[in-house]
Amino acid sequence: MFGILGKSLSTGIVTTKYPAAPPKVSIRARGRPEIDWTQWKDARPAAAACPTGAISFQDAGGHRTARFDLAQCIFCGLCADADPAIRMTNRVECAARDRASLISAARYKLGDDGAHRQLVPGPAPVATEPARPPAPAVSSPLESIGRQIQQRSRLIFGRSLHIREVDAGSCNGCEIEIAGLNSPVYDIERFGIHFVASPRHADMLLVTGPVTRNMELALRKTYDATPEPRCVVAVGACGCGGGIFGVNYATRGPVDAVIPVDVYVPGCPPNPHALLHGILRAIHREQWGRI
Repeated sequence: MFGILGKSLSTGIVTTKYPAAPPKVSIRARGRPEIDWTQWKDARPAAAACPTGAISFQDAGGHRTARFDLAQCIFCGLCADADPAIRMTNRVECAARDRASLISAARYKLGDDGAHRQLVPGPAPVATEPARPPAPAVSSPLESIGRQIQQRSRLIFGRSLHIREVDAGSCNGCEIEIAGLNSPVYDIERFGIHFVASPRHADMLLVTGPVTRNMELALRKTYDATPEPRCVVAVGACGCGGGIFGVNYATRGPVDAVIPVDVYVPGCPPNPHALLHGILRAIHREQWGRI
């Protein structure tokens, strides 16, 4: 015991200061890709190299609309290897409350060889994503009261939050990173955030993996068992956009194809800083203590 105490005292505090300070991420870590849209000469090589379709394009009338969907990106870096206009960064704070905000696009005039001749100014049209499942229809003033309670709950959750993690079909990569949140380095409990064993005790569902068809009913039941007001965070490329699995005979694809999602955390897998950013964003505390 005394040896352990001595080691602890000599080691000192190892807990990250995030989010009061920016995350300390290795320069070798892979975060979101960045595209230099003005210098992008041809979207075809990167689109051909992308294993998930995160980079895509559509040609029509001598123009090309190039599209990058961060929700589907697995941060593999193959696009950067194929195109000098794309570089990998170590930026991990990518969580978003809106699925559409993870999509960026640009429009180009095409040359005779199919390469980009000129970037067209202004926002490019972005293909709409499938709508998430509609909320159950309710009538009467109870719905208005419910919305007020939900808004107020965001402030309440800032003091205490209970999370139920749901593996809907992941490869276990995201689970390894989630386990790191409870380590002394990240210490998620310093925010009053705790993982619980039952959805009936939870305020938030942290869902990983593409939703397999065998887990679809279980996920719906877990969502229904979580008391209102509740929040859902989709974790990883699979949870946000289907990842390398997409939609097939065994999977339904992203989490929002089955239940409503409040926050998306891209990555494959997202590291604990990215996860913490997404969880705090869900309860409006992502800038907690940041100077």
